[in-house]
Amino acid sequence: MTETPTPDSTFEDDGQAAGRDPLNAFMPGERLKLPPSAPGPLSGLEFAVKDIYDVAGHVTGCGNPDYRRSHGPAEATASSVTRLLDAGAAMVGKVLTDEFAYSLSGQNPHYGAAANSNAPGRSTGGSSCGSAAAVAGGLCDSALGTDTGGSVRIPASYCGLYGLRPTHGRIPIDGVAPLAPSFDTVGWFARDPETFRAVGEVLLGDDESHFTFDRLLYASEAFARLIAEVDTRLEVFVERLEMRLGKRQPVSPAEAEGGLDSWSDCFRHLQAAEAWDSYGPWIRESNPTLGPELQARMTWAEEVAGMGDKLARCSELKATVRTRLDSLLGRDALMVLPTAPDIAPLLGTDPDTLFRQRLDVMALTSYANLSGLPQVSLPVTTRQGCPLGLSLIGPRGSDRALVDFAESFARSAGF
Repeated sequence: MTETPTPDSTFEDDGQAAGRDPLNAFMPGERLKLPPSAPGPLSGLEFAVKDIYDVAGHVTGCGNPDYRRSHGPAEATASSVTRLLDAGAAMVGKVLTDEFAYSLSGQNPHYGAAANSNAPGRSTGGSSCGSAAAVAGGLCDSALGTDTGGSVRIPASYCGLYGLRPTHGRIPIDGVAPLAPSFDTVGWFARDPETFRAVGEVLLGDDESHFTFDRLLYASEAFARLIAEVDTRLEVFVERLEMRLGKRQPVSPAEAEGGLDSWSDCFRHLQAAEAWDSYGPWIRESNPTLGPELQARMTWAEEVAGMGDKLARCSELKATVRTRLDSLLGRDALMVLPTAPDIAPLLGTDPDTLFRQRLDVMALTSYANLSGLPQVSLPVTTRQGCPLGLSLIGPRGSDRALVDFAESFARSAGF
């Protein structure tokens, strides 16, 4: 881990009263800013950082005031942050996260909800809510988020952004507060494909081998879950992908286990057990104030942590999914699927409805969740004036090739 010299960091007032953060994207209080370490390929670019990333000399809050109060300053800066600073980018602040990054709602009970500039009155999605809000609203050019179960992909779809969940382990995750380490990944957002690719070049480095995409797999079981209007709007861009990659090959890899709901159930249990390992001891010791959603989720996670037989079966399924999708994609295929079932939900949607929507979302995110494969979400279209994303999953380790394809396809398809 690389030390970041704290004397070079500066603070400024969060500026919300002055209107400089009208989106409630940044963490309240003093705004942490870091200058570039040196000129580089990202000179002139400004980025924000989800408040689960460490910056040396400053407390990482993880979206919970009691956690912030009970933890001291970080000793070192997350290497993903350092990579951007070393490439010439400037950090302009830490941004809002759902508590412990354990939610897709984007509605923090302690700090409020960040505003979605591209879908007013609707959620940004979570847990990288502030990251997506800041980029969508033009408060910075890019932002670091994390994706365990969809926390980059879903906000990217809801906010009309480019976002990547990389191959698990591709980007070092040191200095990032864990949720479920066997699923956690570092991801980022951008408004335009050029910035998205430029940040990717710095964070990802080069692929270890060459990938050429000339096959298109079509996740039939995922598209079958969509309402007709969403399917129709995304179909236009699937057809454009066929022009690049050839006729689609329908696949339903979850069918052998009873469908995507069984994959989602598997992921949710494994994630919950790891989340309890990450935060359960501190919760027991500190008895913090948690929001209702997180409190219920952690109560369930404690129960799940004791389900040895269930977790063993889920681990076996995870290994099966990994092998199956690796075989399907080979080294030359991309799989297309909807990023989310629909546009962002309205703010104020009742908890029961949000829970059902979360299950629908996680059925779609379970492909990459369980396999650890890279998935990019592209802001291809809208419904009711609100963004709607389309995703591509690439072979393991093909992250740079996937990002390059995304940029090229965006230019040719005109979104």
